[in-house]
Amino acid sequence: MRLNNKAIGSKIRFDEDNPYAVEFMGYIEDLLNQPLVKKLDKFDQHFRTSRLQHCLNVAYYSYRIGLKIGADPRECARAGLLHDLYWYDWHYKKTPQLHAFLHPRLAVKNASRLAKLSHREKDAILKHMWPLYPGIPRYKVSYAVTMADKYAAGLEVCYNWGSHFGTKIVSFVGGIFQ
Repeated sequence: MRLNNKAIGSKIRFDEDNPYAVEFMGYIEDLLNQPLVKKLDKFDQHFRTSRLQHCLNVAYYSYRIGLKIGADPRECARAGLLHDLYWYDWHYKKTPQLHAFLHPRLAVKNASRLAKLSHREKDAILKHMWPLYPGIPRYKVSYAVTMADKYAAGLEVCYNWGSHFGTKIVSFVGGIFQ
């Protein structure tokens, strides 16, 4: 597996005795152990970041944003982990619709097979591509996942540049959630 034991940009490791790490892992551990979630590690998402690592990044930052804005942190973490639950390489596979419009619906469908989702979690997964995806997010959970997705994608691209500049950006911006 290409999975890190922390979110890209974060200094908090998920296996340490940190209150954030313990609570966060308690919310998603059952999902992380699902074979269909582990399968996400086979696909690249942003540059050289696996889709599983991206989903873990989004889950962690959604959880932290949720804590700040008063959204349910469990729903934020779980929706963040499941927001890109599909198994094709969007860089190469032709789909009947543009990937940005198709994959949120696929992710909700796939996630609903793995876990019972609340209406807020479904909305968050479905609308995480806003403003590209039609429909405005309805709940704080949805906004947390949407913002965390953009934040994580930016960190992943900078992290994988491999340059001194990219590393500086990640350490500076990633410090927001320490």
